[in-house]
Amino acid sequence: MKRILCMGLAFMLLLSGCAPKYDSQEQGGQKNKDNETKAIIPKYKISDKYYQTILPFEPSKARGQVVSNLNTRYDMNEMEMGLMRIAQESFNPDKYFFKEGQFLSTKKVKSWLERKYTPEQLKANKMKESENLGLNPIDPGKGDIEKRNEENPLYLAHILEHNYMVRKSDNKVGLGGVVIGLALNSTHYYQKEEFGDVFDVDIPNEKMMAEGKKIAQEVLNRLRQDEDLKNVPITIALFKQQKKNAVVPGNFVAYTEVGQGSSQISSWKKVNEKYYLFPSSEAEEQHRDDNKLFLNFKQDIEKYFPNFNGVIGRAFYIDDQLTDLKIDIPIQFYGKSEAVGFTQYVAGKVMEIFPDYINVQVAVSSVSGQESLIVRNADSKEPFVHIYQ
Repeated sequence: MKRILCMGLAFMLLLSGCAPKYDSQEQGGQKNKDNETKAIIPKYKISDKYYQTILPFEPSKARGQVVSNLNTRYDMNEMEMGLMRIAQESFNPDKYFFKEGQFLSTKKVKSWLERKYTPEQLKANKMKESENLGLNPIDPGKGDIEKRNEENPLYLAHILEHNYMVRKSDNKVGLGGVVIGLALNSTHYYQKEEFGDVFDVDIPNEKMMAEGKKIAQEVLNRLRQDEDLKNVPITIALFKQQKKNAVVPGNFVAYTEVGQGSSQISSWKKVNEKYYLFPSSEAEEQHRDDNKLFLNFKQDIEKYFPNFNGVIGRAFYIDDQLTDLKIDIPIQFYGKSEAVGFTQYVAGKVMEIFPDYINVQVAVSSVSGQESLIVRNADSKEPFVHIYQ
């Protein structure tokens, strides 16, 4: 499966949100009878590989939920960026424009993430069956707490929606497709008593996948009930999030493309992506040569600063091929000239050690904050280097 990647994706997304000034009369945003919306499309596109964001900007209807529902900031970033990579398989960035999700509200997402209630629980909470929207398993509420959590873990952690728009006329766009990301737990956390210790249950990958696919079908059914979503293509992707103490992100594991008007998921496509921590025993076992290159880089850094050993890397693989490597170097400097000299040394080592087909990003920091950033995009003859002032 092809993927288009760039270490500067996050920067691109930030910049693509910028736009020329426009008059208040042009701000539109109202749908007409043909379900089209007046919009402004930025004149400039940083890359042909990525989506432009239409204006005026409309925040997601479930804005802020990703922060509270996912375990780590690494998962938060990767679920957003990874879902855009998945989207490119269905919606060409040359033809479609990105828009934050507008159909799943905060209230709706929260209700879908709850557990399904038993009739007794509905009655106790004075709820109607129509309000029983939880997509996670029922907790009977009786019996041994440990056994109940082992048998009925929370599978679904978050639902993320992206919308993709197509140009209908010079200044109007319409909905061209929807992409939904379902974040699934690889570990379920629970407490036996309020404010008590937190316990965890590992969820087998096969069980997580099976439950994720069942949830996806139910989500599709519910989306099709919306009049605006009855006849648009919908892509649903499954994201496996990491444990709470993880230092690398989780990854997407599968996705399905559902044609316009269809309410049935017929097949899934496997996504072969994974993050590794460098150095680590797992990286040494699975990708020995790449791990060795990183160790060579780390050793050269330690020669420059003999008492330093804090270099860590997060390596991203697609189809077992290393494509991106992000390196963090926290270090103590005793002057700006020292930081500049060190950055020059590191930039040289990046070009010397790592193959040119890898995107490499190195962030150098100290107790004072960010000191420098080095970015070497794949096939570049020289790196981009920025010294923070």
